[in-house]
Amino acid sequence: MESPSVQKDWGVVKQMGETYPSVIPNFGLHPWYVGERSPEWLTTLKQYLKTTPSASVGEIGLDKGTRGRTVDFTDQVEAFRFQLELAKELERPASIHCVRAFGDLLPILKDIGPFPAGIILHSYLGSAEMVPEFARLGAYFSFSGYLMSMKEQKAKKMLKTVPLERILIESDAPDALPKSDLASLFLIEGDDSVNEALERQRREGTDSPGAESLPLPKEMLNHPANIHTVLAFVANLLEMPKEQLGELSYSNAIRVFSY
Repeated sequence: MESPSVQKDWGVVKQMGETYPSVIPNFGLHPWYVGERSPEWLTTLKQYLKTTPSASVGEIGLDKGTRGRTVDFTDQVEAFRFQLELAKELERPASIHCVRAFGDLLPILKDIGPFPAGIILHSYLGSAEMVPEFARLGAYFSFSGYLMSMKEQKAKKMLKTVPLERILIESDAPDALPKSDLASLFLIEGDDSVNEALERQRREGTDSPGAESLPLPKEMLNHPANIHTVLAFVANLLEMPKEQLGELSYSNAIRVFSY
């Protein structure tokens, strides 16, 4: 799946979807880039979606995090509502980005929803208590490496509340590098941060206590294959074989993207 964040990317992503059958194009305006939209952005978005039957809507959403706070929140909400309504009108799923704004997100979803075509709460880090309400509206819960930064007991409690038919696993590459030891991760060739991490590990000594769990550079890029690390982590918390969770996530993804 390919989700552009900026309006100027839409043409490139459409071309990718036409060139590579494995790519499911997404068209949407990410909250970080709401301020960069053109006056005719919504009309253009509608045209891309209507002329690309395989496309879904995304990545859209709300953000009150460090970067999101630089974008007017009223503008974020307006753009988000327009795109949610469009997704529902066209019966397409929508991929939703939400950072520190779940209290704002839920009332909007309740107002516009439910969403029979589904909504995907991308890299979900919300509370366990909100899961049933989101699920009733048609939400799927997608988990990436960011989940591994949550306290394990909190993550386990939340995961246990998610209906099995609503679980998805994602890499979110090149973001969301799993919080894991370097030896267990797939690395991106040419990423300078990898060399930094390897050098630090060499200095510490691979046999010294705690060497394998040295913190990784924040700038290090995430390889898509590290989805295996996320899968194993979620499967362990759910107390199920990772093969079973892999099949489950795959069948859920096929369902939500079979519009």
